[in-house]
Amino acid sequence: MLIERADVIVSSPGRNFVTLKITTDDGVVGYGDGTLNGRELAVASYLEGHVAPLLAGRDAHAIEDTWQYLYRGGYWRRGPVTMAAIAAVDTALWDIKAKVAGLPLYQLLGGASRQRCLVYGHASGQDIPELFDSVREHLAEGFRAIRIQTGVPGLDSVYGVASSSAASVGGDTRYDYEPARRSALPAEESWDTRAYLRHVPSVFEAVRSEFGDEIALLHDAHHRLTPIQAAKLGKSLEPYDLFWLEDVTPAENQEALRWVRHHTTTPLAIGEVFNTIWDYQYLISEQLIDYVRSPITHAGGITSVRRIMDYAALYQVKSGMHGPTDVSPIGLAAAAHLGLVLHNFGIQEYMVHSEQTREVFGPTHEFADGGLRPSEEPGLGIHFDEDLAAKYPYERAYLPVNRLLDGTVHDW
Repeated sequence: MLIERADVIVSSPGRNFVTLKITTDDGVVGYGDGTLNGRELAVASYLEGHVAPLLAGRDAHAIEDTWQYLYRGGYWRRGPVTMAAIAAVDTALWDIKAKVAGLPLYQLLGGASRQRCLVYGHASGQDIPELFDSVREHLAEGFRAIRIQTGVPGLDSVYGVASSSAASVGGDTRYDYEPARRSALPAEESWDTRAYLRHVPSVFEAVRSEFGDEIALLHDAHHRLTPIQAAKLGKSLEPYDLFWLEDVTPAENQEALRWVRHHTTTPLAIGEVFNTIWDYQYLISEQLIDYVRSPITHAGGITSVRRIMDYAALYQVKSGMHGPTDVSPIGLAAAAHLGLVLHNFGIQEYMVHSEQTREVFGPTHEFADGGLRPSEEPGLGIHFDEDLAAKYPYERAYLPVNRLLDGTVHDW
């Protein structure tokens, strides 16, 4: 069975997505997600100009060979654009293989290790009462693990807080976490690290007091802290028994995680900006992290992420794949299939996509009892509607830029 063509579809049903459609010579179609938040057109161009022309005539079943061909053959390796493009191809080929086999994808990957993939949702609020309302909503929906983010006194808006006055995507759309804002230039937000470090422990104290000890609580620092600040935060949150503390310091400085590790027993998750196993080699082998955050969409696809997680299993490191709405339902479906299989699965980030997004992609995975179950349909369980997608053209959008109070551009 040969690949006949590969088509790149850029659409914006609520937010921008890059979708790869691979069609075989006998008419089987597979879909892959190549979305890179705020840089979607870079991946689309890479796919259209440099990857799609290489695929026609290749064996659609030769997934590993195609992965190595695209990774090694191009000379320029790694990086988010390259790896998102490879991920789109890899996921689409797995979708095709499972459809031909007549099996849901997880069966080809080894079969289920659990009934559902534990997921966490995002609760946020500008203040404590608003946060409590959000937590209650998530509990009512069935979540058993919840990420906690709040506004910081003195700051008008904080990335990841739904009620932030400066964070509207447009109209009445709720800004929960990651949506790039539709605009000609990125929005700029102010940041005060000292105010944040003073405030966050009191937030978790209030949440534990109100909701008890059974809920798994998570928090994302969005790379904003120095090593000593990260260590201080991890230690100050120890009494509240976090499931994990995420992205405490810029991931490029990997030795910094050793400093943090020596000063706190709070579990650490990192890696949503990583895209190959080489980014993790040191952190995993030195056991400086507890959870791997890379999504299938940004880290070379199912083939690549499976390789990362097999290596992580040697060191008792678990998965915690990135999965907000900047990963399309295709990428989320792929994560659910792989997560169901992995022995060292930890948790899956899960945000419900907008109604427009769901209508275009037609996902069939199921959320219940705090967990995600992939579709039992052959393949990924995605019913992508190209005609409907065409009604939502790309709109320029950017993630915000953070500045310290003195005006210096800061990590986020």
